[in-house]
Amino acid sequence: MKLTVVGCSGSFPSAESACSSYLVEADGFRLLLDMGNGALGELQRHIGLYDLDAIFLSHLHADHCIDMCGYFVARYYRHEGGRCPALPVYAPEGAEQRLTTAYADTPSPTSMREVFDFHTLKPGSFDLGPFQVRTERVEHPVEAYGIRIEHGGKTLTYSGDTGVCESLHQLADGADLFLCEASFTHGKEDIPALHLNGREAGAHARRAEVGRLVLTHIPPWTDGAQNLADARAVYGGPAELAYPGAVYEL
Repeated sequence: MKLTVVGCSGSFPSAESACSSYLVEADGFRLLLDMGNGALGELQRHIGLYDLDAIFLSHLHADHCIDMCGYFVARYYRHEGGRCPALPVYAPEGAEQRLTTAYADTPSPTSMREVFDFHTLKPGSFDLGPFQVRTERVEHPVEAYGIRIEHGGKTLTYSGDTGVCESLHQLADGADLFLCEASFTHGKEDIPALHLNGREAGAHARRAEVGRLVLTHIPPWTDGAQNLADARAVYGGPAELAYPGAVYEL
């Protein structure tokens, strides 16, 4: 299983990175976790425009899903080979309506469903291509999910956006790689059920006994180096900051 960081900025793109988007590959299957602002362009540095096999949207905030509107255009109006077949999209309830509204505020003869096959996320487990997947609700102001992906005896957990919660621990338990958001700074922001800070991400990693912690979704106004130091203060395993183009082989 291979993880490629497509974009890792939180809230809005930074000068160095698109917003949240992560490519997971195994056995020729390509799963994209989120497609935030700027991710569609960056994705094409790693795979062809039409090479995805499925998409997981952790929640429907723009910095995790808005480039789906551009991807709809690319798939609907493909110039060669005809329109693309419907691509499976696993997302919270209301994703089609939200994305359609973002794309056009007037009635349109086209529909997102013509190129995306929407599946409504619920807590639970299912097979997705070669992956065994488990999703759970996490703590965020809108319906949001973390995901646990298993393949070949290895496990990747992606937090999505969340505050401290038991379901995140369950998803991360024993994971080889924990891709965890760290939007806030310890001692600065204190807003429950919204985001984690570096220390909280490290505490989750320590309790879950993960093999490696990768901090992501760090907004341009947050000091990533400070968040990493805070995480390392409580988690003794390998820890680092995500960056665009980073590749992890599991």
